[in-house]
Amino acid sequence: MDPRIERARQIIECEAVAVRQVANGLGEPFSKALDMILGLSGRVVTTGMGKAGFIAQKISATLASTGTQSIFLHPAEAIHGDLGRVNEGDLLLAFSKSGETTELLVMLPHVKGAGVPMVSITQSKESTLGRHSDLVLELGRIDEAGPHGLAPSASTTAMLALGDALALVVQEGRNFGPEDFARFHPGGDLGRRLMKVGELMRQDDRNPCIEDTATVLEAVEVMTRTPGRPGATSVVDKNGKLVGFFTDGDLRRLIEDGLSNPGERRIDEAMTPSPRSIAPDTFALEALALLHQFEIDQLPVVDTEGQLLGLLDVQDLLNLKIG
Repeated sequence: MDPRIERARQIIECEAVAVRQVANGLGEPFSKALDMILGLSGRVVTTGMGKAGFIAQKISATLASTGTQSIFLHPAEAIHGDLGRVNEGDLLLAFSKSGETTELLVMLPHVKGAGVPMVSITQSKESTLGRHSDLVLELGRIDEAGPHGLAPSASTTAMLALGDALALVVQEGRNFGPEDFARFHPGGDLGRRLMKVGELMRQDDRNPCIEDTATVLEAVEVMTRTPGRPGATSVVDKNGKLVGFFTDGDLRRLIEDGLSNPGERRIDEAMTPSPRSIAPDTFALEALALLHQFEIDQLPVVDTEGQLLGLLDVQDLLNLKIG
């Protein structure tokens, strides 16, 4: 076996050990940090230098995308004017393995003077950063994984895991669910999957509809002139309540059975009565599963009273690459 593979495994195991160490060390300080963040009137301002700064940026992004207002503040920029971004009601979350990062220490008196509480994620609460923080989430002694133990590796992995744990448990504390997550991720795959049928359905002139007193010929005409030609039409009573559904497949079966005068055949004699329908607040992914389950291409969308609202077409889901 290539000896480099074995070395890579050793590095990964070293980082895994660091993460397990942090997990085993969780206790009351972690609970207090959760309460501090959940009780904030302002934002979580994350900060850190170098590799720890990249972790701080990532945790800020995770917090912001899961319901907690957050920004990243670069320590070097902070002492040149950006400390004005930190306001009363905020909390500073500082990342530093050693707890002796010069740029962070320069910030300390200014942050404390503004009355902003500080939580630090660092190796020891006895470090300078730890001693001046309101709360410390200790990493413990961590040996880096790379050659000579110089490059930040296991320590930043441990910071990332601890920061993620903090952000995601806070998310649970906010009851921040899939719908909220989708609202913050409208352009992503998850956002598309969590779109609602009401956002996707065809409405107005794109929603083919006829009354149950119409003829088959009128139904075909409606299906033909509807933009997008969905190949189906909903059938409603005089009050707009869904009573049936008629598709190209139904028309073909009528012709095979000898339909000779579609202008005289009433649609309520040819439609599928009491058809399957879907509610507008159904998730798009769930809707796609129903279409596949019943092997159909369209579903009328109705409200709780059975009033027709629109038409969901499988092609609209496929175009959004849902499923």
